[in-house]
Amino acid sequence: MPNCFMTFARRQLALAALLAALPGFALAEGDKVANEVQAAFDAAKQVMQRGPAEIAFLDQAMLKLPEGLLWVPKPEAARMLRAMGNRPGDDLLGLALQESDDSHGFVVVRYVKSGFVKDDDAKKWDAAELLDNLRSGTEEVNAERRKRGIREVEVVGWIEPPAYNAATQRLIWSLSSKEKGAPAEEEGGVNYNTYALGREGYVSMNLVTGMNSIQTEKSFAHRMLAALEYKDGKRYGDFNAGTDHIAEYGLAALIGGVAAKKLGLIAVALAFLAKFAKIFLVAGIALLGILVKIFRSKKAQQAAESTATPPQP
Repeated sequence: MPNCFMTFARRQLALAALLAALPGFALAEGDKVANEVQAAFDAAKQVMQRGPAEIAFLDQAMLKLPEGLLWVPKPEAARMLRAMGNRPGDDLLGLALQESDDSHGFVVVRYVKSGFVKDDDAKKWDAAELLDNLRSGTEEVNAERRKRGIREVEVVGWIEPPAYNAATQRLIWSLSSKEKGAPAEEEGGVNYNTYALGREGYVSMNLVTGMNSIQTEKSFAHRMLAALEYKDGKRYGDFNAGTDHIAEYGLAALIGGVAAKKLGLIAVALAFLAKFAKIFLVAGIALLGILVKIFRSKKAQQAAESTATPPQP
């Protein structure tokens, strides 16, 4: 068995042991979770696409996946996210990661068919007010967490205040979060959110990583955003006021308005409602790195086989 598979197996055992060591968490349940994580990543490995490649986003857009990036389609991506303690949602398109041993994050890609999102409010929004809205929305999430006996989370502040490019209809914003009562030195979670508006909705690309990695990882999100192109007739500029549906909310709602709270558009890390989400997030990021190594090893083996001299008759 190749070394990368042995490492992968050891990680699964370590995860099961860690879960089993938690108070009130049965060993059998820990084994079950570890087995599902491994099964989810094994399934993703079989269907993963490697850039450069063209990935169709429904009938809306095309992602020209750059070299060095990997793509996991919706069914397998949803299984990976569930295994890591997240709720994928029906609007999930897939998941991307970097083909690098040094990468610690992944990008969750969604398409929301909201209708045409007006961007007028970008001219007058207040970053402090938007941050207050996010904190308010997080408290609504915390009410659900308390009912489920899950530790609450809090928004620390902006990593990158909202910035909107009206020429390209691209929105970027990022904030940090942490568990309430966590030590100050503990690394918090980061969502680096990018959006591309279209005629009938928008594509959301959410980079999930850690505070210590965000400055190097955010270029990953920028590459993904730059690689996205809407199809003819689906672009933001193709909007027809006489026929097209207009979204019930504006651009600010994608950052923290009332509509965002109602429609569940809270950042991914703040919506982790599984009991051991923090452990799964950390373990998931580590396992993504292992998955990349496995995939690279597989590609190298295939290349070697294709260039080998065929046997003489």
